[in-house]
Amino acid sequence: MYAFDIERPTTIAEAVEALKNDEAQALGGGQTLIPTLKQRLAAPEVLVSLSGIAEMKGVSASDGVVTVGGGATHGEVAQGASAYPALAALAGGIGDPAVRNRGTIGGSIANNDPSACYPAAALGSGATIKTNSREIAADDYFQGMFETALEEGEIVTGVSFPIPKAANYQKFVQPASRFALVGVFVAKYADGVRVAVTGAAEEGVFRWSEAEQALSADFSAKALEGLSVPADGMIADMHGSAEYRAHLVKVLTGRAVTAC
Repeated sequence: MYAFDIERPTTIAEAVEALKNDEAQALGGGQTLIPTLKQRLAAPEVLVSLSGIAEMKGVSASDGVVTVGGGATHGEVAQGASAYPALAALAGGIGDPAVRNRGTIGGSIANNDPSACYPAAALGSGATIKTNSREIAADDYFQGMFETALEEGEIVTGVSFPIPKAANYQKFVQPASRFALVGVFVAKYADGVRVAVTGAAEEGVFRWSEAEQALSADFSAKALEGLSVPADGMIADMHGSAEYRAHLVKVLTGRAVTAC
């Protein structure tokens, strides 16, 4: 680690003002940023903590939508998103109790780690990402590995999830990190099925459109027969080959559909 200053704003407006400093970086729960600082992969002079901003807290449900404040921890989502059981279960399976007590949905969505769970829930739900200045559809928000539509100094203040008729998240856990080696979020809505995959692709979270079409016509695991996910563009590392991850995508999608 190295020396840096920390600011603790109590409102979104104060946080936005603090982030106008070119050497400042937002700090959510710190579950990604702190290890990054320890490895000297980032070296901001000022950290702007978002943990004290009350207007970014809380989980609520209204008119068929669950809204989660950007500062809500994984543990709070697990307990508070009962109106959307698949989302609550996903949050309850992130990391370990220490991670769930500190990590925030806003930090996860802003970082867009290619193996994180929340991006799959957001994309699979057709969620809306709310920032201090605008609202962004999930389909437009996630733009590649660690890449999002966020502009410099923009803060994720909340995420709104339309509640589906049925949904389930299946994660093949990488034991050491608890990240998803592959994770698949399936959500069935009145206008069709959405399937979002995390942990598998080099470009990060993505929708499996062929499966969506098949499942929209026949919402059963049998509808996936004959479909396959290309290994091209899949992550290949010590934990699994590209072909293995492609295989897991189909297997987990079937399991998610069956569990709905």
